[in-house]
Amino acid sequence: MSWKRWLLPYVAASALLVGFQASPAAETLNLLLYDLVASLRETQHSSDDGAITVVGIDEADLKAFKWPIPDRHLCGAIQRLETLGASAIGLDLYRDPIGTDSATCLSTLIQTKPRLISIHNMADAIPAIPGTPARQQAFNDLVVDGDRVVRRDLVHVGGQSEAIRSLPLRLLETAWGNPNLHRQLESLPAGIWLQSQSGGYQGLDASGYQTMLPVHPPGRFPIISLRALLAGRVDASSIRDRIVLIGSTAPSLKDQFEIPQSRLDQGERFLELPGVELHAQCLASLQALLRDGQAPIRTASALQRHLLLAAMLLLGIAIAERPQRIRRSSLLLGLSALALIGTTVLLLLEGFWIGIALPLSGLILFGSSGILRRGAISQRHQQEMARLLGQATSPAVAQQLWEQRRDLIQDGRFAGREQPVTILFTDTCHFTRVSEQLSPAALMDWLNAGMAIGVDAVTSRGGMVNKFTGDGMLAVFGAPISAGLERDASQALEAARAIQAGIATLNRDLRDRGSLPLKLRIGIHSGLVLTGSLGSRSRLEYAVIGDTVNCASRLESLEKGLT
Repeated sequence: MSWKRWLLPYVAASALLVGFQASPAAETLNLLLYDLVASLRETQHSSDDGAITVVGIDEADLKAFKWPIPDRHLCGAIQRLETLGASAIGLDLYRDPIGTDSATCLSTLIQTKPRLISIHNMADAIPAIPGTPARQQAFNDLVVDGDRVVRRDLVHVGGQSEAIRSLPLRLLETAWGNPNLHRQLESLPAGIWLQSQSGGYQGLDASGYQTMLPVHPPGRFPIISLRALLAGRVDASSIRDRIVLIGSTAPSLKDQFEIPQSRLDQGERFLELPGVELHAQCLASLQALLRDGQAPIRTASALQRHLLLAAMLLLGIAIAERPQRIRRSSLLLGLSALALIGTTVLLLLEGFWIGIALPLSGLILFGSSGILRRGAISQRHQQEMARLLGQATSPAVAQQLWEQRRDLIQDGRFAGREQPVTILFTDTCHFTRVSEQLSPAALMDWLNAGMAIGVDAVTSRGGMVNKFTGDGMLAVFGAPISAGLERDASQALEAARAIQAGIATLNRDLRDRGSLPLKLRIGIHSGLVLTGSLGSRSRLEYAVIGDTVNCASRLESLEKGLT
């Protein structure tokens, strides 16, 4: 076979793979798997919630205080949190436009409470509370993927002014009394931060310092209503030495975001997560990052992604080119694909994400291309062997004959040669008597039912039905290719027993239908025969000639006197 013909299917598979990589489908598949595993991950947490509490403005608060919440209520809440010993307070609310009430309340309070952080939004150019010192400002922009799902956290921008800090980072700097935490982040290994094709992303905007966010369903952190806080119905232990975020949790305010679990759980609890809870989860993730020096969810490096892709492509070729039946190759390819998916899922459950779309597609495309090429070749070989043998043969036998064609075939024919074989003859008992009792159509159906049993028994055991002799057949074991005389003879005997068992079953069915039973005589003999192509170019037949054939026929005929 020409190497160009061998290479062509893999070139085509490579082109399809490149096209798939350039399409949105690859990233979509990766993100769907990511979301699935995120929904399967353990949602129970220890008592260590990062010492974070949320003051959530719920629907009942809106009914009690109206919207926007008057600044005097917010000032009262902040002062109470200060009194209860909060280590840092993040006000995840915009105050724009700002009123006279604010000018004498929040604006004054923010300048006298260094533990109070006011948000601004970079994307929408929404400012912080007027008069907020730069060291008390933080952006609350959340990173949303193209499918509107939050999976990443912009931990830090880097190289910016004092005011450009994320809300979680600013809160930690305030609570820990360390204004240089951003330097610690910048000194972490580059492999922690997302790149343009980290994990399963195919063209990520990875500007700044971004990590994957291990998003959990609502309820991870204690949530206190604004009403309860202002009324003094709060346990001091839920506030003391904890970081507190104030923000809206009321669905009517539409400060809700889709999370990975939203894809697969459409229940009210998991559909969306309030922005203030997302910031709390970003804060907990940042704490873990600074404490452990490792991203909560690690992503595969470019080298790891390329090595996995190369390994899957080579595996696909190896499976396709493996010298075994095509059906087995297809099964092995399917099992390999399932193993890849299972391994990827297990790794993601352990917090390591590597995109599966390209490796899986490469494995399937390369494996399938090679298997299809082998199938086409095998079909051509079958057709050629069928022409030479005068009948169809199994793919395995056809392939074996093709591989040995240089030894077996000369000038487009099977060369004549003498070889040991085992001959199996069958003949139908009382055929003439039966033919007189059945219509032609019924007779052919009756006869074919018995022939089908014989053909299946022979071919399934490596034999070849050489010809049909009216109401019988001639089968040969060991030609054109022998498995050894002893093995060929054993397979012939097994075929004979299978024929007897099949005929017995058939006769029970015939009896139930009121039809005549079918009886066969079988003769088996081993010895030397002359084999080769007999006939002209327009009509060839694989012939088996010799005393061994005649002896098997006579052995079958010996039973005539007994039936």
